[in-house]
Amino acid sequence: MASAAKQAKMTADKEMVMPAVDHCAHWVQRKKRYCKMTPNKESLFCGAHQQPGEKSPEDDPQTERIPCPLDPKHTVFKRKLAKHLSICNARDQSSNFPYLVKDINAGEELEAQLETELELKLHELEDAEFYGVIKKVKHLYDTHIAGNIEQLQLEHPSLEEPLSHKEYGPEARKHLVQTSALLGILERDKQLAEHTSYIEFGAGKGQLAFYLATALESQQLKHSQVVLVDRLSLRHKKDNKLTNKQQVQRIRADIADLNLTQLPELQRTQRHVALSKHLCGAATDLTIRCILGDVACHTNYILIALCCHHRCSWRSYVGKLWLQAAGISRREFTIIAKMVSWAVCGSGLSRERRKAIAEAKEEQSREEEEEQLPQVEATQRLSREERETIGYQCKRVLDQGRLEHLKAHGYEASLKFYVPREVTLENVVLLAKRENTKCNLNKS
Repeated sequence: MASAAKQAKMTADKEMVMPAVDHCAHWVQRKKRYCKMTPNKESLFCGAHQQPGEKSPEDDPQTERIPCPLDPKHTVFKRKLAKHLSICNARDQSSNFPYLVKDINAGEELEAQLETELELKLHELEDAEFYGVIKKVKHLYDTHIAGNIEQLQLEHPSLEEPLSHKEYGPEARKHLVQTSALLGILERDKQLAEHTSYIEFGAGKGQLAFYLATALESQQLKHSQVVLVDRLSLRHKKDNKLTNKQQVQRIRADIADLNLTQLPELQRTQRHVALSKHLCGAATDLTIRCILGDVACHTNYILIALCCHHRCSWRSYVGKLWLQAAGISRREFTIIAKMVSWAVCGSGLSRERRKAIAEAKEEQSREEEEEQLPQVEATQRLSREERETIGYQCKRVLDQGRLEHLKAHGYEASLKFYVPREVTLENVVLLAKRENTKCNLNKS
């Protein structure tokens, strides 16, 4: 029944927005629109979405497209299949490069995830469990975190010129301000130095790497480099605009599989700095595992702007021992990872719950709604401000577990507010340092 309703909605969406004459007729469900690529001659579809078995107007069998064996969501020319399989984004690269080892940083294998964890919904929890988790979170926050996060809001001169552009919109300026703040911290801590590899994890389009490389070039640090790590191959990469191409290396790899010790690019320098701007959820824990597993490379400085704690996973999370010592179970971790969204999602409700409430208000008056829903779920007994506070505390508790793990491995670790909340609600950065007698910052 549900699938039929979903299909009907998809059909209705398509009928509301017909493809332009010069656009491909493939419906992109994720974006709720048609593909904007130009269709092939005498075809309704572009090359990427040409239907399996469809041939060119010349009826040349060499132009036939088939579903990609690695990812049937896209098609490929049959005659070019062998070459495509060697470069397809869906391919398993672990067997091709010695620095890629499947799940080397993924964490310990776990038994199959419990069905109750997969389907856990906050509004369906019993009050005793719901408020019990909140009580534990508040206790941990008050004991270990409250009042310990200092302001560290700096700027870097390499961003002065782009930030002066009045034509940039709020979104573009927000990212520039964050990049400037992160580079300012590196400058303050004397981390812009020779013979250093700066490894940007989850680099994306490389804006942070671009301005970092610009700063290194302006200071004539010719023996340092920036290494970008991302699992996807993206278009319009910022690092492509750098004049000194030799100063930047881009590695396509999933952080879960990356063995830094075997990465040849890192053999060129004597010390390493790990950094990232908004490394989502589990990727932060994968990065910490990756760094700590690289004992030969001596990464002694870490700077990670944190976000998306709702994407944390029990398997990869590095602070499990600390949480368990504090009485937090695996199930309670899952609950905490769901509560964190309250800190940044506005109303404090999930998209599904907001939609359900909006539909209920459209169908009946407030009085009828109150009569029909007398049993208010636990999440709704909290005010929006209370949910926001609890969500924020859940984030910091998860981060504290990461700090404790880094401290156990010889790092001096802390959290800092690196930009104002007006710039982004995800304004906390994880900063970790470790003294390393084998690395000399002043060596040139």
